[in-house]
Amino acid sequence: MKIVNLTLRTAISASLAASGVVHAYLYIHGYRDIPTVGPAFLLQGSVFCALAVLVLAGGPAWLQLIAAIGAMGSLVAFALSRTVGLLGFTETGWQPAPYAAITVVAEALTLLLVGLTVLRQRPRASKDPLLHQRAAGAGEPSSRLG
Repeated sequence: MKIVNLTLRTAISASLAASGVVHAYLYIHGYRDIPTVGPAFLLQGSVFCALAVLVLAGGPAWLQLIAAIGAMGSLVAFALSRTVGLLGFTETGWQPAPYAAITVVAEALTLLLVGLTVLRQRPRASKDPLLHQRAAGAGEPSSRLG
């Protein structure tokens, strides 16, 4: 295993855990009394902490994509709760401080890190000129009759 892959996996796990722990903390300290939003905080905290463990343990790559989808959903929910409201719930600014900022940074970092992981896994073009010639047909013998 390459050290870069391990580092990315560890960083993704840490960002997921940070968001999950903050959401669980907020659930315990007041959000549990908010209909629908409270249980959503508990669910998000639980799922993100579980994903953090599974990603760190080397789970399949699709878990990281699930983590990115969850992080994006959480960021959208955050934006909605500060603009038009979310399920009848609204907040203003970066309240509760500093937890709102921590989760936004953690979730944005999750998206960035998963994106980097996906880019690293893309097939790369070979630097071998002979392979490029063969792929272009330049190395094939002529099949002319005559």
